Amino acid sequence: MKPGIAFPDYIQTEKLKRSSGLRAYLLPLLLFLVVAILFARLFFLQVIRGIYYRYLADGNRIKTIIVHAQRGVILDRNGIPLVFNTPGFRETINGKVRVIDNREALSLIAQGKKDLEVESLRSYPYKEILAHTLGYVGQISEDTLKKPEFTDYRAGDLVGKIGIEQKYERDLKGINGKRLVEVDSVGKVIRKLGQTDATAGYNINLTIDIGLQKTVYAAMKGVKKGAAIVSNSTGEILALVSKPSFDPNLFTQGEAYTVQLNSPYASLTQVLTDQENQPLVNRAISGAYPPGSTFKLIVAAAGLENHIIDENFVVEDTGILKVREFSFSNWYFTKYGKTEGLINVVKAIKRSNDIFFYKVSEKIGVDKISSNAEKFGVGKRLGIDLGEEEEGLLPTVSWKEKTIKEKWFLGDTYHYGIGQGYLLATPLQVNMWASVIANEGVLYKPHLLKSQISSVSRRIKSQKFLSGKTVSLIRQGMIESCSSEGVAWPLFEFRIKNLELRIDGKNFKEVPASSGSAEMREISIACKTGTAEHGGEKTLPHAWITLFAPAFDPQIVVTVLSEESGEGSNVAAPIAKKILEEWFGR
Repeated sequence: MKPGIAFPDYIQTEKLKRSSGLRAYLLPLLLFLVVAILFARLFFLQVIRGIYYRYLADGNRIKTIIVHAQRGVILDRNGIPLVFNTPGFRETINGKVRVIDNREALSLIAQGKKDLEVESLRSYPYKEILAHTLGYVGQISEDTLKKPEFTDYRAGDLVGKIGIEQKYERDLKGINGKRLVEVDSVGKVIRKLGQTDATAGYNINLTIDIGLQKTVYAAMKGVKKGAAIVSNSTGEILALVSKPSFDPNLFTQGEAYTVQLNSPYASLTQVLTDQENQPLVNRAISGAYPPGSTFKLIVAAAGLENHIIDENFVVEDTGILKVREFSFSNWYFTKYGKTEGLINVVKAIKRSNDIFFYKVSEKIGVDKISSNAEKFGVGKRLGIDLGEEEEGLLPTVSWKEKTIKEKWFLGDTYHYGIGQGYLLATPLQVNMWASVIANEGVLYKPHLLKSQISSVSRRIKSQKFLSGKTVSLIRQGMIESCSSEGVAWPLFEFRIKNLELRIDGKNFKEVPASSGSAEMREISIACKTGTAEHGGEKTLPHAWITLFAPAFDPQIVVTVLSEESGEGSNVAAPIAKKILEEWFGR
């Protein structure tokens, strides 16, 4: 097509040449920029950030699986296992670990669950019988993770929560292993690349005698709230029971676990929400109570050791003492309206005479009684290898003035002298002060770990601080307390059918001739009951007994507390008798 008349030929030709040149350069320029950008990005990804992305790729392809170590097994003094490890799994949901038994895990795996970790679950075969001694394990808390001693733990790890499981966590824990595997895009394991084996925790032996422990728990069947402790002459704890108890498997065996029909708590929720009975509290070491007349042993020792009284010192039982408008009576006078004449220290312990101990505590003085009581371990932690041990309360004149803002009155001294008032003690402390008499004035540290190396001297908390005469007088009073005309009537003429008990005339006596008596042995027992008032007049007292047997060469020290249940001789003594029958009937 030719241009019109208004446009010369040279104009047309010049425009066409310029337009053709721009198009020729624009396309190559765009291609160059695209290639440059792609090259720069490729350089950035492969060279500058190459190490980082290779690490991510390997992370998606290579997976580290934790191999959880088995906890050490806990055994009794005779090597009988008290806890087992059973196969199980765990899953982590939003940082929280949930333990799963095999049955539930297989169901989840069948549904395509792939991130379950193999775990060994803690199983407690003796359930409520040993709950407070062994404790249980649970997921580590955030606060615990922050402690310096737990720097090698990670969120979700299972740790001991109470009892032996907590106290010896570092020994029982073990060291986790690792398994390095290669996985595909859907997480399926293709091959194993390497493995570091887990190291199981150490096994530990306790001083507990499981046969005796079962007997003590059975003997405490009728006790709603209370505790019982059995120890030997060097502070080894042979049995320890706290009521009410619980099944620790509820904490460790997963949600599918079901308790026995006779278990006091059917679910974990019930255990955790029972604020009235507080089953998680170990009353043997954490419960603080007025010890009642069991404390008279310490008052007698304080009077004898400070030479304020001796075997010839007597007090006339008048039945009742009056201090202004206040009256302080003897239990025998209150119950039967009778008095008991002149009372010395042996008869005072035998009959648990309140009038004698009112007058003796007045002569000694509260601070001197407390000073002597401290040597017996009263008012301080004894150091048993369980957590949450309570100190109790050992009052003094200055303590009352500082704490209650009142001066100390004579009536306070009277109450203190018979184990009432402000005084508070744990069942463990009562057991240990009875053991001081059994051990001729030596206080041992109570313990549950059975040492493989004999080191009895290391476990002495207080060297011999009582004279032989003091021990002899108190022991005689305790023997007569368990004998005819004493107060612990269930233990009168305690006899066992056991030919292996050698008759020596002191610890094991021959039974008077009668049918079948040749096989019977009468065992001497030294005991002290206690009936501790608390609360209002309508509240039943705490029932106590503490004893050792045989009286002259003690094998065991037994202490029983039954909260709000009545008199020590009627409630606690029959329980102690069942324990003695099992021990000496072996």
